Amino acid sequence: MRAVRLYAKGDLRVEQIKPPKSPAAGEVTLAVRAAGICGSDLHNYKTGAWISRSPSVAGHEFTGIITALGEGVDHVALGDRVVVDSRHVCGICPACRAGRGQVCEKLGFLGEVIDGGFAEAVTLPGRNVLMAPEGVPDRHLAMAEPLAVALHALHRLAPLPGALVVVTGCGPIGGLVALLASRAGHPIVVIDRNERRAAIVADATGGTVVTLDAILRLGFHYGIDTTGNDQVIAALIEAIGGCGTLALVGIGRSSPVIDPVKLVERETTLVGCHAFGAELAEIVALLPAFSPQLDAFIAEQIPLEAVPDAYARHLAGKVDGLKTIILCG
Repeated sequence: MRAVRLYAKGDLRVEQIKPPKSPAAGEVTLAVRAAGICGSDLHNYKTGAWISRSPSVAGHEFTGIITALGEGVDHVALGDRVVVDSRHVCGICPACRAGRGQVCEKLGFLGEVIDGGFAEAVTLPGRNVLMAPEGVPDRHLAMAEPLAVALHALHRLAPLPGALVVVTGCGPIGGLVALLASRAGHPIVVIDRNERRAAIVADATGGTVVTLDAILRLGFHYGIDTTGNDQVIAALIEAIGGCGTLALVGIGRSSPVIDPVKLVERETTLVGCHAFGAELAEIVALLPAFSPQLDAFIAEQIPLEAVPDAYARHLAGKVDGLKTIILCG
């Protein structure tokens, strides 16, 4: 079968490999239909930050059809369309037992610790699949995982009803955060150095585009950063109003950007947001209602063979849209 495998930093290959093994007890095999390229896929390719095995089939945002079931899997059946939970958890640590798999002591992700979805088929734990809602196209089902990340960030931010929400970064997570926040009744301000992407998000959400320099004049109390950029985060901390909350979602480089005295004096709350908890099931239930809005965020749909070139274009800043969808089947 065809698959896209990451061997090392900067070494991504489209190859013909053997089909995945038959599912063991508790596992399922999927015929992958569609997958999405995530910013963390690009980060791992560029830096090698999370390479723990080589080669590994990349990709953790995907959807497919059940083609084989291991013993003990009874929540899905052959032929079912499913969405995929990207988290690979131990299931037994205190965090997992408390329902907080996003901070599992041994947390990993599909496409890293086990093979992911940039392939025609994959075998994975049965607990990682949820029944897909009827009537939602594959390209939108492949976006369920980043939507869950966005919803988790919004839950962590917990803005008051009707409060302005500032979103820095108009990549997939930033765009989806803005979409979910606008659907919840929040006015939106977006900031991104890519004017085309910022305009796409603003048009889709009814939001306003401003520059980073302009946020000092906004008087906002809720912000979500999806860039991970230390200068952007520092600017947000400087500009946010007293008793404000800033949620950090983006993964950048470690850098000392926070003045703890300022946090104390202005009672600023910083919230870390990692992956998602129960939000994937929430998104599955919500998807039919706003699925048509997601097409505005899809830059292109490509075959597996075009993935390495798409990585290069994303890293070179030559993709104006938000999400690239891979058609795997």
